[in-house]
Amino acid sequence: MKKFNLGSLKLDKEGLIPAIMQDYKTKDVLMLAYMNRESIRRSIKLGKACFWSRSRKVYWVKGMTSGHFQLIKSICYDCDMDALLIKVKQVGVACHTGRRSCFYRKIK
Repeated sequence: MKKFNLGSLKLDKEGLIPAIMQDYKTKDVLMLAYMNRESIRRSIKLGKACFWSRSRKVYWVKGMTSGHFQLIKSICYDCDMDALLIKVKQVGVACHTGRRSCFYRKIK
């Protein structure tokens, strides 16, 4: 198998790619956040999800302040190479509201 080149991912004009975080066992979608190449590198190195904050303009490791880490099991990219699916072991909850998933509201 050919080695993956991080530079081949298609980032948006701000250098970001959406990352869907999914529980590796239950398949529940936990959250969506944004990464750049450096946060992907950091995530791979740490084995924990690291993101780029679009509002604060800083890197952040999920769980660094809350203790609710996302331990990476696998990272996949889609056919267009413009989105990531990261399967994780969720420690605690994923949502800042205290819920397991950020996707708890439905459009009626």
